[in-house]
Amino acid sequence: MGPGIITSAADNDAGGIATYSIAGAMYGYQLLWVMVAITFVLVIVQEMAARMGTVTQKGLGELIREEFGVRWTLFALLVLVVANLATTVAEFAGIAASTEILGISRYISVPFAGIAVWFLIVRANFGTVEKVFLLLALLYGTYIISGVLAEPNWHLVLRGATQPTVQADPRYLLLLIAVIGTTITPWMQFFLQATVVDKGADLKHYKYQKADVIIGSFLTDLVSFFIIVAAAATLHHVASGPVQIDRPEQLAEALRPFAGGYATVLFAVGLFAASLLASAVLPLSTAYTFTEAFGFEIGISRRWREAPAFYGIFTSAIVVGVGVSLLPGFNPIVAMIWSQFINGLLLPIILFFMLRLVNNKDIMGDYTNSRPYNAVVWLTVVALVIFSIIMLVTTLFPGLAA
Repeated sequence: MGPGIITSAADNDAGGIATYSIAGAMYGYQLLWVMVAITFVLVIVQEMAARMGTVTQKGLGELIREEFGVRWTLFALLVLVVANLATTVAEFAGIAASTEILGISRYISVPFAGIAVWFLIVRANFGTVEKVFLLLALLYGTYIISGVLAEPNWHLVLRGATQPTVQADPRYLLLLIAVIGTTITPWMQFFLQATVVDKGADLKHYKYQKADVIIGSFLTDLVSFFIIVAAAATLHHVASGPVQIDRPEQLAEALRPFAGGYATVLFAVGLFAASLLASAVLPLSTAYTFTEAFGFEIGISRRWREAPAFYGIFTSAIVVGVGVSLLPGFNPIVAMIWSQFINGLLLPIILFFMLRLVNNKDIMGDYTNSRPYNAVVWLTVVALVIFSIIMLVTTLFPGLAA
C-alpha cells in the first residue's frame, strides 16, 4: 500500500483545490455530477497504470519508447513536460498562497519549502519518503470538515451529484475540462506506474496494489467533492449567484461564520499540505518519466551518484517552480486554474498511449483490458475532445452560446 494513495492524494494539489473552489463558487452544486462520474474513470485509469507496472516491471515512459519509438516518445514527453512544469509552478503558488494567508511572505516560505522537498527526496530512502507523503495526505481531511461545517443544503447536493448539466458557456466548459484535468492528470499515470516498479511490487502483491488504487481514488475524490460543496454552500449561496475567486483566502473568509476563527488556519493548513506534497511528486514524476524513457538509472531508492540524470531533472523542475512563483505580479489563482485546464487538454493524448499499450497481448499477456474498461476510457477521451472543441468554438464565436 502506498503508491496509489499517494498519487491520488497529490492529485488534490493547489491547482485542484483552486479549481474545485472556483467551480463551487461560480456554479454552486452543478458540477458535482462530474466528480461522481470521474471517480469511476479515475479508478479504471489508475488501475491500468498499476497493472502495467506490476506485469511489465517497466514505467510508462519506457513502454512508450519500446513500442512506439523515439519520435513518439519525445512527443509524449513534450506533452508531459508542458503539463508538469505548469502544474509544478501551481504547487509552489499554492505554498505561497497558503503561507501568505497566515502572514508569512512567499519570499520566505517558497524557497524554504523547495529546499525542504529537495533534501527529503535526495537524502531519504523510499520508505521514509513514502511515510512522509502518507502523513501529508492525512491533512486533506480538513476539507471534508470544512464542507460539513459549511452546512450545505444536502437536497441540492444530492441533485447536483445525480443530475448532469452541461452549458455552452466558455467559463463553464473551462471549469468542466479543468475539473476533469485536475482529477485525472497526465503525470499521475507516469508517477504511479514508476513508483509501483520502484517499490518492487509484482503480481503476487497485485491484489494489495489494486486495493491501494481503489481506496486512494475514492478518498481523494471525496475530498474534492467536499471542496466544491464548501465553496457552493458559502460563496455561491451567500451571493445567490456566481462569485469570482481572485484570492485563495476568499474561501477561508467565507467559512469563518461556520467554522469560527479557525477557518483560516484550517484552509491554509490543508492548502499547504496539498501543495507541499504535490511540489515533491510533480518534479519526481518528470524525473521518473524522462530517465526511464531513455534508459537512465532512476528512483529515489538510488543515491545521486548512481542516478545523476534523475536527480538533475528533479532539481531543475523545483528551481523552475520556485523561480516562477516568486516573480513580481505573479497571480497564484490564474496559475492554478490554467495549469489544470492544460492537464485536461493534454490528457487524451496520454490515455491514447495507455490504451494501446494495455491492450497489447505481447506486453500484457492475459492482463489486457476488458471491453467495459476500454469503453469507459475511450468515452472519456472523446468527451474531453468534444468539450475542448465546443469551448474553442464558443470562445471564438460567443454568439453561438447565446
